[in-house]
Amino acid sequence: MKEKTDLSASLEDYIEAIYHIVGLKLVARSKEIASRLNVSRASVTEALRALSRKGLINYSPYEAITLTDQGRLIAEDVIFRHTALKAFFIKVLSIDDKVAEEGACRIEHTAPAEIIARMISFTEFMQVCPRGGDEMLKGFAEFCAKGQQKDNCTSCMSGMDESKKGHVV
Repeated sequence: MKEKTDLSASLEDYIEAIYHIVGLKLVARSKEIASRLNVSRASVTEALRALSRKGLINYSPYEAITLTDQGRLIAEDVIFRHTALKAFFIKVLSIDDKVAEEGACRIEHTAPAEIIARMISFTEFMQVCPRGGDEMLKGFAEFCAKGQQKDNCTSCMSGMDESKKGHVV
């Protein structure tokens, strides 16, 4: 993951949309971008000009749009941030898919790379740590849904084997 770009959130949304469209159709057209982002064609034209000036897309009016190598890298970074945030919201925080998607769309533009990297590391850690693991994540999901734990901590600890108990802080 790279450091955050100097693109606005809006331009990041455009480059992400172009990336996805190009992935499906090899090129993008302003009509498809407008439809995907639910914006006017005039807004798309303005954004395309800005992205072209920054050297991120190949664009000429009324022609197909493609990403430059730099544009592709930036789009992949935006998508990586989005995917990482959404996964954290779903796997760790037990957030509904639709809400997680909406939150990832908003936060992907502002969260520093260090925070996203730490969220990814935390998720990976929780899935492999004997003190936590998937059982702890499932327990947290249940706690969020019901407002209480299924078992108390003492009951949970009594079910752990001795080698794991020694690691609990």
